[in-house]
Amino acid sequence: MNAPPPPYTTHSPFRDRRARLAQAMGSGVAVIATAPERVRNRDAHHPFRFDSYFYYLTGFAEPEAVLVLVAGPEPRSILFCRDKDPEREIWDGYRFGPDKARDLFGFDEAHSIKSLDGVMPGLLSDQPALHADVGADGAWDSRLIDWLNAVRARARTGVAAPGEIRDIRRVLDDMRLVKDTHEIAVMRAAGAISSEAHRRAMQATRPGRHEYEIEAELLHEFVRNGARSPAYPSIVASGPNACVLHYVENTRQMMDGDLLLIDAGCELDGYASDITRTFPVGGRFSPVQRDVYELVLAAQAAAIAQVRPGNHWEAPHEAAVAVLAHGLVDFGLCKGTPEAVIESGDYRRFYMHRTGHWLGLDVHDAGDYKRDGHWRALEPGMTLTVEPGCYIRPADDVPEHFWNIGIRIEDDALVTPTGCELLTVATPKSVADIEALVGSGR
Repeated sequence: MNAPPPPYTTHSPFRDRRARLAQAMGSGVAVIATAPERVRNRDAHHPFRFDSYFYYLTGFAEPEAVLVLVAGPEPRSILFCRDKDPEREIWDGYRFGPDKARDLFGFDEAHSIKSLDGVMPGLLSDQPALHADVGADGAWDSRLIDWLNAVRARARTGVAAPGEIRDIRRVLDDMRLVKDTHEIAVMRAAGAISSEAHRRAMQATRPGRHEYEIEAELLHEFVRNGARSPAYPSIVASGPNACVLHYVENTRQMMDGDLLLIDAGCELDGYASDITRTFPVGGRFSPVQRDVYELVLAAQAAAIAQVRPGNHWEAPHEAAVAVLAHGLVDFGLCKGTPEAVIESGDYRRFYMHRTGHWLGLDVHDAGDYKRDGHWRALEPGMTLTVEPGCYIRPADDVPEHFWNIGIRIEDDALVTPTGCELLTVATPKSVADIEALVGSGR
């Protein structure tokens, strides 16, 4: 029998998070399931990827698992997971089983997943509230209601069912927004791997190659460093494809004179990296490409300068838009003053997305951007992307030398007590560094 895969880190950060959640709940029972396995076709499954909320609290990566957290004077964390099964382990690999999972991952109790339906009505009896992610999955919602109804059916015996169902995601979203030292260490490592992948992609790029060949270089570097999958489908977009924000076909043959926009990042131990770089396929920017590139780079620098504690979420976006609006007016692509272009929204023709998003276990991570109608203030430990862009499609009122210039520059930022740390700073982005690197590999 194969030896068990060791947990990649001590279970203490997960145990600490469960304790914090129980304290925030105050009372009641939380039930959080991992993601289901998904069939790809016939009897082949997609590679399993755990639910982010479940993994944040457990560090447990097997399918068919549920966490139950009992809050109150004597909090308990209980894992339900697959049993040991020597025959299935021959086919599918090692299973921890309840006993070993309890010991290795720091749970108070662990039981067979087969016992979940029988145990849950007892755990919910006489509890004031059920905390769950209601609305995320209809089948799971039905199962929760079945447990509540089983408790209600015992009303004549003096047992009371929870009087409230509370959305556990609101508390967890706030917890997940501010990363702890364990999460920051993993995200730094993910950023370093993705930076090397982008360097490799730049070195491998040359006219005549196909976008998918460069995608393969990215994936090679991810897997070679222990990141077994991308955090999202990689965008490798050359020429006109660079003006398609979520282009993922990656099939076009690249030509001299094209720009290549790569938006790609690895997932490491569940955590996402998210980097975008844009560079010339032939190794040298044309004058107009360079002008637009330098504009986007300046917009990103202005946005990064606004990533610091106390600034509101929108401050980096506002800074980037101010720079882009001035440039678009200077290029003659927008008419009027920069202030008028911003007020009218005319700049959105060439910059139609926000300047960033939260980053963590999900590439678009959990957490509100506004509270009570106001943009959220940045705090140390928050992680976000900074990614302004400029996308100029062919049009009658756009000079032809601007056509099909699509540029985005994206880095991952950790808010620190004094400003921010770029987790992806090793990824080249100056014109000189890019032109020295592109096409220099095999």
